[in-house]
Amino acid sequence: MKAVGYHQPLPIDQAEALLDLTLPEPTPGPRDLLVRVHAVSVNPVDTKIRRRKAPPEGEAVVLGWDAVGIVEAVGSQVSGFATGDRVYYAGAIDRPGSNSELHLVDERIAASAPASLNDAEAAALPLTSITAWELLFDRLRVPKGGHGGAGQTLLVIGGAGGVGSILIQLARQLTQLRVVATASRPETRQWCLELGAHAVIDHHQPLLAQLQGEGIGEVDMVASLTNTFEHYEQIIEALRPQGQIAVIDDMDVLDAMKLKTKSISLHWELMFTRSLFQTEDMGEQGKLLAEVARLVDAGRIRSTVNEQFGAINAANLRRAHALLESGKARGKIVLEGFE
Repeated sequence: MKAVGYHQPLPIDQAEALLDLTLPEPTPGPRDLLVRVHAVSVNPVDTKIRRRKAPPEGEAVVLGWDAVGIVEAVGSQVSGFATGDRVYYAGAIDRPGSNSELHLVDERIAASAPASLNDAEAAALPLTSITAWELLFDRLRVPKGGHGGAGQTLLVIGGAGGVGSILIQLARQLTQLRVVATASRPETRQWCLELGAHAVIDHHQPLLAQLQGEGIGEVDMVASLTNTFEHYEQIIEALRPQGQIAVIDDMDVLDAMKLKTKSISLHWELMFTRSLFQTEDMGEQGKLLAEVARLVDAGRIRSTVNEQFGAINAANLRRAHALLESGKARGKIVLEGFE
C-alpha cells in the first residue's frame, strides 16, 4: 500500500524529511477497523514527532492521526461498525499513523463521520474536537448545557489554531461561558469572531490590560493552547484567585509554584491518554466524536478546514508541516486521496 513516512528525523526543508513509501497492508486485531483512508489532516503533533522520533534501523515512521475513510474489514470482536461504514477518528499515538492507504484504528475511538461534510471537511475535526471537548468538559469540568459556565469567562490562548477553532465553538454551543480568544493578525482575529468568540485580544500585548479594556478584567479559566511558557506570567496575572488553567503544549519546564498564591489549579490535556493506557472509559472518545458529528449535521458546529493541500503524498505533506511550523496556520490543513 502507499504511505508517507520517514527513516530519520530531519528539518522539513530537506527532501527526505517525508518520503513516499510502499508498505505491507496491515491486518486488523480483535477490536480494530481496517479503514481505506480517503482524507487526512495535519496537526502540530505530526511535526513534533517528525523532529524527535527516530525509527529502528531499516524501518519507517508513518505519521498522521486524523482520518476519514471507509471500513474495509473488522476484527473478530468489533460490534459497532460494519464493512462499508464511513468513519472518522484521530487514532492512537503508539500505533502507525493515518498517512497510508489502509489504516487500523480501535473501534472505541472512532465514530460515523458527519453526513453533511465531505471527506476533507470531516478530516479536519477529530483530533482537535477530542482535545477541545476533553479540555473543556473533563479537565476544566464545565457543565454541558443548561446554565453551565454562566457568569464565567474562558480565555483561549491561540484561538485561531486547530484546537482553539473547535474550542470556541463548543464553548459557545454547549455552555453559557463568555469566550475571549487571542489572535494577533486581522485575519485570525476575524476567524475567531466568526466562530463565536465574544471578544478577541492580541497575545503579543499585555493580556490583563486588554481584558480590562474590554470591560472584563480577570477571567475564571484559561485554555492555553500554544506558547504557554511565553505567556505564563500574564496568564497567572489574568486569572482570578482560585481560577483554572488547562494546557496542551510541550514545555521543557513549567513552575507550578507560581500558581500557589492565587490557588490556581493546573490541568494537562492529552487526547492520546485514553488509548495509550487503554483506560476503562476509552470509548468516551468514540461517543464524543459521535456527538460532534450530530452537532455538525445540525448546523451548530462547522468544520475548521482552511487549507486543502491536494493529494496525500510526501511533497504536499512537507508543505503542510512547513506551514504549521511557521506558526501562521489558521484552522486545519487537509489532504485528500492517494495518487
